[in-house]
Amino acid sequence: MTSTQPGARIRDAILRTTGPRAAATRLMADTPLGPIRLAADGEALLALDWIDPTDVASAAEAAKAGPDAARILDETEAQLRQYFAGTRDRFDLPLNPAGTEFRRAVWTAMLDIPYGETETYGDMARRVGSVARAVGGACGANPIPIVIPCHRVVGGGHSIGGFSARGGVDTKRFLLHLERARTPERQPRLL
Repeated sequence: MTSTQPGARIRDAILRTTGPRAAATRLMADTPLGPIRLAADGEALLALDWIDPTDVASAAEAAKAGPDAARILDETEAQLRQYFAGTRDRFDLPLNPAGTEFRRAVWTAMLDIPYGETETYGDMARRVGSVARAVGGACGANPIPIVIPCHRVVGGGHSIGGFSARGGVDTKRFLLHLERARTPERQPRLL
């Protein structure tokens, strides 16, 4: 079970993914959603998590990044800035989210939901051969939100569903509105 304490998502993802490899972290302090911490090893992005603004000082103490991890962190930060500016609708990053085979299958399926569009938990469940509650669990355990767009998975009947990242459904609503503002013709308003 993943802890919901600030920074715990990063720690849990690093511990489950890197084994003996070292992971590096970096703080992005100036996003529209507040401070975000990124974690990567020399091969892939491992995690993204929101940091409590009162915890920024301790979050800023990043693990030293080797050149490969630094390259991944640099590229992730650049692509996130483009996403928030509305100039990027798909991420092109190596990813290695820690999770079960089922959760990784759900996360992979989420990558196919187009920018500015949504899919219900039930539709996603049918696509991966499971049930909506299990898809919701995979969404809640997603260690790389935004990049793996769990915010695009919503409840049936035009409900927003839940969101496990800092800010909860307000954060999810913000991300959906950000994307819809740039693709208004794609989908009727759900929220």
